Amino acid sequence: MSVSNNFLRLGVLAVLVGVSLGIWMGANENFTLRPVHAHINLIGWASMMLFGLVYRVIPEAAKGWMPVAHLVLAAVGFLIMMPSLSLMLMGNTALVPFLVVSEVMVFVSLLLFAVIVFRATGGKSATMTA
Repeated sequence: MSVSNNFLRLGVLAVLVGVSLGIWMGANENFTLRPVHAHINLIGWASMMLFGLVYRVIPEAAKGWMPVAHLVLAAVGFLIMMPSLSLMLMGNTALVPFLVVSEVMVFVSLLLFAVIVFRATGGKSATMTA
């Protein structure tokens, strides 16, 4: 399965979880996990979907080892960050070191994505295909 497809699927799963969490918080009037809800929707839904779409629209960006490294860092970092952040917000600080590592992983994945996009688009004109 392509890097693009993996990011798109992860994005769809994230929005389902994020919206479900939002509904649960509203129904219970408990907004302790508000930051988790925001991170799931922004990192999981918006970012993962955009990554997948960029790899789909700019096929040159999806070539080589860097997109795979980007996927692994972004996905694993995200999947570690959400439960770690949840526990921290509920008062359990045991997993804070995992939260810090996952934040670094996601940030490094963003730096890697920037390199990928700049390399794939350097000096080329954008073309529109239908």
